Amino acid sequence: MSQPTLDTILATTRRRIALLRPRTAELERQAQRTPVPRPFAAALTPRREVGVIAEVKRRSPSAGAIAPGLDPVQHALAYARGGAVAISVLTDELHFGGSLDDLSCVAQQVSLPVLRKDFILDELQLFEARAAGASGVLLIVKALKPANLRALARTARDLSLGVLVEAHADWELDAALAAEPTAVGVNSRDLSTFTIDLGAAERLISRVPPGIPVVAESGIETRGDISRMAAAGSDLVLVGSSVARSADPEAAVRALCGVARVGRAAHQRTSA
Repeated sequence: MSQPTLDTILATTRRRIALLRPRTAELERQAQRTPVPRPFAAALTPRREVGVIAEVKRRSPSAGAIAPGLDPVQHALAYARGGAVAISVLTDELHFGGSLDDLSCVAQQVSLPVLRKDFILDELQLFEARAAGASGVLLIVKALKPANLRALARTARDLSLGVLVEAHADWELDAALAAEPTAVGVNSRDLSTFTIDLGAAERLISRVPPGIPVVAESGIETRGDISRMAAAGSDLVLVGSSVARSADPEAAVRALCGVARVGRAAHQRTSA
């Protein structure tokens, strides 16, 4: 089977949203009835060390099977014991093997903020996320028109959801900042080709204004990778495959924690 493209993934997402449309009122009621989640911003508080957001991930379009039998709650609890500051849960079923049930179970059992990571294109998915107990959601600039991105970010904030807005290129960063995100995610993976370029991420991280938390995403597997992102000014990293496939996810996360945070203000002074 050929590797899916971003367009095919988004087409699948739109079909799923169409099936949700008749349930709009129900989903909105569920979101409104759900208790206020743990604040996603709590995971983003500046600290001396780079924060690790660890991901519940069974497979991906680029890597294939990663941990098909993964138990989301047990993995998330192990991540928390290892020192993670938040848990990311993939909820795309077809391409990543995730589900909203995974998210709901993790949010109920783990005392850390939980991020819904998916291809979010419609406010119905925000209602789903809130009802499942998410603390925050990922919005991907490349998947959305600027006006839609800003509208979804506003709706997410109205629902007490943190907003991690993901960018890969300079123009995407400008759109991400215009959406007033809780944090900016800088993805080293080009979603058009699925190739990784940590150098591109370093350059983009350095452009984010101080005061806006930055999460480095994709291609981060070792402590050395985290040190490299820290030197560029990243405040946090999101790690998936390397910890998800580990037989000892607690130890895998612990091995990535403790890297000193540099901060972009200091980085920008030394680069000037």
